[in-house]
Amino acid sequence: MAPSDHPTSNWEPMQDGTVFYRKQELYSMQWKVQDLSDYKVVGARYGGPLAIVRDEHKVVALGGGQRYTKPQIQLYSSSGGLISTLSWDQGKMVCMGWTLDERLVVLNEEGLYRVYDLQGEYEQFSLGQEAQEEGVMDAQIHETGLVAITGSLNFLEIRGWEGGKAQTMASTGLSSPPNCWAIMPPELTVSRHAEVLISTESTIFTLDNLECVDQRVSRGPFTFIAVSPNGKALALLTKDNILWVVSSDFQGELAESDLSLEGVSGPPKQVVWCGNDSLVLIWDILVLMMGPYGDSLRYYYVSPVHGVGEIDGVRIVGAEKCDFLQRVPPSTYAVFRPGSTSPGATLFDAMTHFEKKSPKADENIRSIRPELVAAVDACIDAAAQEWEPYWQKKLLNAASFGRAFLDLYDPSEFVTVGQTLKVLNAARYYEIGIPITYTQYQHTSPEHLVARLTSRNLHLLALRVSAYLQIKADPVLKHWACAKIAQTKGVTISEKDDEDICKTIVSKFRGQYGVSYADIARRAWQLGRTRLATLLLEHEPRTEDQVPLLLSMKEDRLALKKAIDSGDTDMVYHVLLSLKRRLNLGDFFRLIEDGGPALVPAANLLQVYARQQNRELLRDFYFQDDRRTDSAVLKLQEASEATDMVDRTAAIRAAGKSFSEDKDRAFEARMMDEYAKLLLLQQTLEKDADGRVPFIGLSVNETIYKCITTGQSKKADRVRSDWKVPDKRFWYIKLHALTESRDWEGLDAFAKQKRSPIGYEPFVNHLLSKGFPNQAKNFVPRCDAKQRVDLYVKCGDWRAAGAECKERNDKARLDQLRRMAPNNLVQRELDQIASSMNTR
Repeated sequence: MAPSDHPTSNWEPMQDGTVFYRKQELYSMQWKVQDLSDYKVVGARYGGPLAIVRDEHKVVALGGGQRYTKPQIQLYSSSGGLISTLSWDQGKMVCMGWTLDERLVVLNEEGLYRVYDLQGEYEQFSLGQEAQEEGVMDAQIHETGLVAITGSLNFLEIRGWEGGKAQTMASTGLSSPPNCWAIMPPELTVSRHAEVLISTESTIFTLDNLECVDQRVSRGPFTFIAVSPNGKALALLTKDNILWVVSSDFQGELAESDLSLEGVSGPPKQVVWCGNDSLVLIWDILVLMMGPYGDSLRYYYVSPVHGVGEIDGVRIVGAEKCDFLQRVPPSTYAVFRPGSTSPGATLFDAMTHFEKKSPKADENIRSIRPELVAAVDACIDAAAQEWEPYWQKKLLNAASFGRAFLDLYDPSEFVTVGQTLKVLNAARYYEIGIPITYTQYQHTSPEHLVARLTSRNLHLLALRVSAYLQIKADPVLKHWACAKIAQTKGVTISEKDDEDICKTIVSKFRGQYGVSYADIARRAWQLGRTRLATLLLEHEPRTEDQVPLLLSMKEDRLALKKAIDSGDTDMVYHVLLSLKRRLNLGDFFRLIEDGGPALVPAANLLQVYARQQNRELLRDFYFQDDRRTDSAVLKLQEASEATDMVDRTAAIRAAGKSFSEDKDRAFEARMMDEYAKLLLLQQTLEKDADGRVPFIGLSVNETIYKCITTGQSKKADRVRSDWKVPDKRFWYIKLHALTESRDWEGLDAFAKQKRSPIGYEPFVNHLLSKGFPNQAKNFVPRCDAKQRVDLYVKCGDWRAAGAECKERNDKARLDQLRRMAPNNLVQRELDQIASSMNTR
């Protein structure tokens, strides 16, 4: 059914009829607000919600049963539907503002600010010590941060809404508060940092984090500064009601208008940009739009209104209705302008004739055949810009009609606009109340719109839009699950209820990839639903998401087990160190020890870490676990690394004590006592040598060896006696030591001292290995007779070897030696010995 009004019925001309503006009524307001001037109002962009709070400076009469209560911030949709009510209990409110994701920021005079979502949940942060001490005089909030003026006239900036530290901007040198000021958001500046425009006296300062620049305007003081949506122009209103528009770099003057000529008196309540082309000035019931060439349009309302600037117009909110004022888009102007002969208008007219079965339709198509593609594009774009579904459909039908006469035409834009309009119409429905335009939708994204629907708990619509536009529904499902859990806040819940909710959530997420159960579990835990959080975490496939939350929930054993099951050593170490910081040592060790086989890897990793990084922790762990042998071994390791003898001796004795407490380690305990005695002796030996000869740290064998090589044979004998060194070992040690010191007389005397328990072949072999064959052959006669010939040969004394053969009358062996003789001289000597044996 066709609407009563043609699209041109609300057009108003400007610039001699070359430009038109239209004021479209969006909604009749659902709220019960009688007078908007009694409230402070802030609206979010892109058809976003409105926040209103009673203006404390306005006198309000209370009825018979009424009494004063704490301020309440009411959040409404653009159609006046109540979204939620927030109680404000933080003292005097300085300002309110909206973030890009439609969270409300409220700042008080002590520098405390809260960031509310649309359900009333909030995070609270502070501007810091200076704001708390000096107080906040004024502040302004933009979508990605805020700027506040402290009592000492310093400007503080907050970037983002994660609770970051406030940054002090450059000094302004102001001695009094500015007349007015405005923020140019980071996305509109070249530096990508927020800039502040400050009106003081007759000029304007531009302030950022590095410098404060005087623009030397000299036309102030100004009462309003407004930045255009694209950041390229500034609207400045003087105290004499002169509206001056300049470029944002103050290099060019774009327009100037005297408001007194418009028949208005007093400054307006608001100066708002209507897109980037014109300005809207709002008094209580008058809305005055000023064009770039001094033209103006007037709109009167029955009650005070508030303007919300958009990138393509201005939303005008009153107690009775919500309007949208904008410049008529070029495509709409081309199609619907009376008398228009543009291709788009001709195509639309052809479609009208076709519906009436008039032959003029074919005539119109033929007349624009060369421009038919442009005509189709114009109708598609005009459909996107229309609010009424009837005209959207008419324009799309015209575009479809024109496409039928084109052989090659890419239909993607036609399909996209059709899909988009279906989504936009759903969002614009009065019960939803998001009057977003096609231009605004393109400026943001489909995901942004879905997120806005989700934040209002419109999960079903958000899911349908996601499915229709083929975008991921994970954020919607996650928000839905968190909202479902939040519904039970403060209600007694049984274990079965937790299981049922978990099953419901899991069933909804089935087939959805990338959904994090950990985030939902965290929300459940924050609401006191620990068991539900644990059940949800069982379905989380990513250990790195499970473990941190389990630690926060103090599900320590489960967190450690999950980390071990992941096979990620770093994750296990993270859990162990987190638990160590939080728990006392006794509880920490008991947690690991009582975990059974499942936690054995954690115990092993703890020992590896502690051995390298924290010996005291390892010592406490062994003590708690009653691991005496491991404690003793650790003490021994510490003793080997100690440089101070007192510490080393104490560590060895402590090791001996730990060994003695284990009945199976009696030998090790005794060895520790022996080791301690050896250290004391070595100290004495070093002292006697005036520290020139190192003894400390040597073994018993090495100590004997060192004593012999330094000529302290008696002390070596004492060590041998005290530590009951076996004869064979002692003889080997002394043989090597005397050889090392080349004490041949001593070695000979030692060999003659008594019969060698190791024999004399070791003497020969050792001396030969050290390169002393002459000394070695002296000991051959003492060796076994059967080995002497070979030993003489090893020593290189072939004559002595031949003589040994002669003495033993072993002619066969002598003949063998003759054949092996290394040279003729040796062979002749052996021949002489052989001939003497034959003669005999």
